[in-house]
Amino acid sequence: MKTDSPTAIERVFYPPSPEPWSRRMVLSPLTALSWTYAAAVHLRGALYDLGVLRAERVEGLRVVSVGNLNVGGTGKTPAVLHLAELLVRAGRKVGILTRGYGRRSTEALTFVGAESLPSVEEAGDEPLLLASRCPSVRLFVSADRVASAYRARDEYGLDTVLLDDGFQHRRLARDEDLVVVDEAVGLGNGHMLPRGPLREPASSMKRATLLWVRTSTPTASDVQAAPGGGLEVRVPMGQGIPRVRARYGPSAWVDPEGRLHPTDALRGQGVLALAGLGRPGGFLKTLKSLGVEVLDAALYPDHHRFTAEELRDVEARAARCGGRVVTTEKDAVRLPPGFAAWKVRLGVEVVEGEGHLHRALGLSAASADL
Repeated sequence: MKTDSPTAIERVFYPPSPEPWSRRMVLSPLTALSWTYAAAVHLRGALYDLGVLRAERVEGLRVVSVGNLNVGGTGKTPAVLHLAELLVRAGRKVGILTRGYGRRSTEALTFVGAESLPSVEEAGDEPLLLASRCPSVRLFVSADRVASAYRARDEYGLDTVLLDDGFQHRRLARDEDLVVVDEAVGLGNGHMLPRGPLREPASSMKRATLLWVRTSTPTASDVQAAPGGGLEVRVPMGQGIPRVRARYGPSAWVDPEGRLHPTDALRGQGVLALAGLGRPGGFLKTLKSLGVEVLDAALYPDHHRFTAEELRDVEARAARCGGRVVTTEKDAVRLPPGFAAWKVRLGVEVVEGEGHLHRALGLSAASADL
């Protein structure tokens, strides 16, 4: 099989060049559906903008929202991890408020990574990854993030919370609205769901107070067009928004026993890539940058819950092609104990706009460097 081609959804959402008339006609039913979705989004946004619906402010708690316009795959989770680590190093009492997408329980949960963790069914995959990577940060998992904010302040004495995936969650007032954009794909084809990747129109970017640009070219001064002649990524109505540019890259391999290895540990070896991501093409490119040979790929939808039958098939395919199974840290959270897979750990390096980032977090440059 081809292991470097984008998935069908990626080809629709992130075309490498302007779509021909024939393709637009084929996808016209999705366009009609996106108009209905857009109307609902515009109505809800207008109710907040006019003050009919109001955001609730939790006094004494700094709320920093980290979100995006696109659905999946922009690099939001590594950004949240980086911000949490900065705040902890500066001595802040930090929490992360998250919905826990994909979990089966509706019970409100709170935990820290240093304690016994709930199951992925109870909490969802991203909260468990965040807790394991930031063991001193308290996670609050609930659909009611206003209630979670009050718990963070009143029960645990926290002074700062990160509102994970919070750009569309307007019930909780925030001090900063950080929006993550991946310059490799930008806003995709510019359409809203289900015709395109946008959860809100591009004009909503004007609500952002800080752009976090995931970049592969740290010397650029702006978000540029996607590689291969893709659509331009510049932010409508938001040219004055301060920007942070952050370069993502693999920082280590994590073996099935949890030990860290250098990034060249599997160089030249064959692998089967296992992932349930919004944009798995980015994961495949990361693997190739690590010098491994992607012999096969088992790709599933974002937050996919792997079944025992699917994992047996993955193991059989890996045995047939002679490659070890590799996956992401987020996907690994959903794997059962004992399933042998190496994980790629991503790191973040802020290459531009660090002062803007410290301001958004309420930190001085000196405290952020502690």
